[in-house]
Amino acid sequence: MEITKTPVRILHVTFNMGFGGTEQVIRQLVTNLDKDRFHNEIACIDGEVGAIGQALETECGIKHHARQRASGFDIKTILWLRQLIKSGKFDIVHCHQYSPYAYGWFAHWGTGAKVVFTEHGRFHPDHHRKKARFINPFIARTSHKLVAISSATRDALVEYEYFPRDRISVIYNGIAPLEVTEKKRSALKDQLGIKAEETVIGTVARLDAVKNQALMLKATRTLLDQDVPVRLLLVGDGPERDNLEKLAAELNLGESVIFTGFQSEPADYLSLMDIFLLPSFTEGTSMTLLEAMSLGIPTVATRVGGTPEIVADGETGKLVESDDLPAFTRAIQELLQDPNALSRMSQHARRRFEERFSAKQMVEQYEHCYE
Repeated sequence: MEITKTPVRILHVTFNMGFGGTEQVIRQLVTNLDKDRFHNEIACIDGEVGAIGQALETECGIKHHARQRASGFDIKTILWLRQLIKSGKFDIVHCHQYSPYAYGWFAHWGTGAKVVFTEHGRFHPDHHRKKARFINPFIARTSHKLVAISSATRDALVEYEYFPRDRISVIYNGIAPLEVTEKKRSALKDQLGIKAEETVIGTVARLDAVKNQALMLKATRTLLDQDVPVRLLLVGDGPERDNLEKLAAELNLGESVIFTGFQSEPADYLSLMDIFLLPSFTEGTSMTLLEAMSLGIPTVATRVGGTPEIVADGETGKLVESDDLPAFTRAIQELLQDPNALSRMSQHARRRFEERFSAKQMVEQYEHCYE
């Protein structure tokens, strides 16, 4: 008689399930983990479930729980999580980002559940926290698994958060490859007024100071002054949008820059780009960078955080130092002046993605964490 094994029950604890890299990783996990072996639910401690969470619940039946934590360290949120863990009989509490980890770690005591923590990125500039020196080594030793999404993120956890290096595994983010039809691309180009002979450079990201989109605007001005026919495509919205639009006006970019605002299907816009730009001051493992690579789009990026672990400099794109406008502009120009190099990097980018950053590879590694 065959014995049916009960699926491992996992509660993912996060801030919310809006749009962002952490949310994308959780989506990849809950939709790609073997349903016969793993049962997933999500707990949001910032009240709002968010668009990705709502889609997962509607389309995939992934159950969500949400509570708005109070300011400071909210004991009631710990008790709420603890009750969820006990009533849901969860085996694993997978905490995404540090604050959800703190809540999940306190809540798991006495429930029989194991804690897994994934650090998805760091602040800029990063800083030491005195309390962490005393707390984090202990909670690390009493957690089942600790994960960083890049070696750079692991280094930051060791240096700034005092986590023991030997307890931290590196699991790179992974995604399902994007697919966009030529018909869609052509229609979208017509809609945006992009001419066939124009080269499109750009990014898909939250318009935030840490992403340094201002550098793209300045580089575009320099390229246009050198008679390079480029269009800059900025896909996304955020707190810096007004400032960036003002800067674009000051630089007299006119129709050479397109602000699309928030797009629920950003892959279509990403597919229009000949070069993907990532001038951030800090990054963990950029999900949009992986999406660009899956489409075979070469990248010009800053050498920060986990980006050098993803972009093979000179092979899948070019890396420059942070906030270096001349170097950033020159890297774009060199690629545009060498179509053969651009084509070669396109092929290498897609191959590197398939070999290292697929959702399948990421999910398999997390399955081992849950064992």
